Amino acid sequence: MALLVVLGSNSSALAEDWDVTGFAGLDSQAFWENRRYAGQNNGLNASLLLQPEFYWRDDEGRHRISIVGFARLDAQDDERSHADLREAYWGYEGDNWDLTAGVGKVFWGVTESRHLVDVINQTDLVESIDEESKLGQPMINLNLQRDYGRFGVFVLPYFRDRTFPGSDGRFRAPLVVDTNNPIYESSEEEQHVDFALRYSHYFGDVDFGAHVFEGTSREARFVLSAAGDQLLPVYDQMTQVGVDIQYTAEAWLWKLETIHRHSRVDTFAAAVGGFEYTFYGVRESAADIGVLVEYLYDGRSDIAPQTVSENDIFVGARLALNDAEDSSVLAGVAVDLDTRELFLNIEAERRFGDHLSAELQLRSFMNAKPGGLLQSIENDDYLQLRLSWYY
Repeated sequence: MALLVVLGSNSSALAEDWDVTGFAGLDSQAFWENRRYAGQNNGLNASLLLQPEFYWRDDEGRHRISIVGFARLDAQDDERSHADLREAYWGYEGDNWDLTAGVGKVFWGVTESRHLVDVINQTDLVESIDEESKLGQPMINLNLQRDYGRFGVFVLPYFRDRTFPGSDGRFRAPLVVDTNNPIYESSEEEQHVDFALRYSHYFGDVDFGAHVFEGTSREARFVLSAAGDQLLPVYDQMTQVGVDIQYTAEAWLWKLETIHRHSRVDTFAAAVGGFEYTFYGVRESAADIGVLVEYLYDGRSDIAPQTVSENDIFVGARLALNDAEDSSVLAGVAVDLDTRELFLNIEAERRFGDHLSAELQLRSFMNAKPGGLLQSIENDDYLQLRLSWYY
């Protein structure tokens, strides 16, 4: 409603002052191992994506409007063909406070391999299995800035279900998730109003954040459908407290995220922590190389929403050429210290001119154990090329 009011009252200015940007892209995924389940594709899978972005701010810098849409058309998986409103909010900046209302995206976290504290937005799992892509979240957010820190209050009046691959898609479980019939612990279902509080500040070289979240879990556990041929996602109510810390000491970045979560099915703690050390100006060039090491622990039980990061070590490297084309490479491998399962990820990107960029991604799942979470996707190794045209 606030967004509509501002649009109406400033219609003449908005017609002239919008910043219109975004990109259109083509994804090509190449799977070189045979499909594991009937209906899945072998070989090449292509999809088109579009992300238009509209931004406006008034002359005084107080009011702002941001609208970001997203759509993908996938040649294979109907569930991966989808559209979402990533952002559509009105914001106001006062003196030492700010307010936003509408659909937004909020990111919390400092570590590389996993973001335990990033609890506001729902994961868009059909976009990427690394849980980095997020759906837009309806919210009202009030922030107060003081000399001793920043305080944020979040009211989240509507819950977004997680997206899952369909029967024709890769990266799925043996049984398909029925996203049309979710089960909620709350009788209010997706209308349940969630709340979150966050405090953040810096103390010298230390950046500190802490949060409390009360509401519907963004992670789902699963139960069998009545016919026994599908999985039904179950969203429990939960209380989560968490802390994220980053300490900067010259070329060192020390990082930690930790949470404690309580629900009716389980109470557990989880943490991910480690460091990144950067070698600047390698061989007297403009290039930097960062070395990353993180340990991941998760103490949840088998009846809680599942995770592959219970007792893992992540080792990676980041290369930034710092050239005019923003060329970079990130490579890493996560190893389960109990089962020796491995997940390899390599990402490279480069710009070509002012409008075109290319991203190359390789992911491989190795040494999957019978009954383990990686077994269902062990044949889904892939190489992906994305070409994006920015305007």
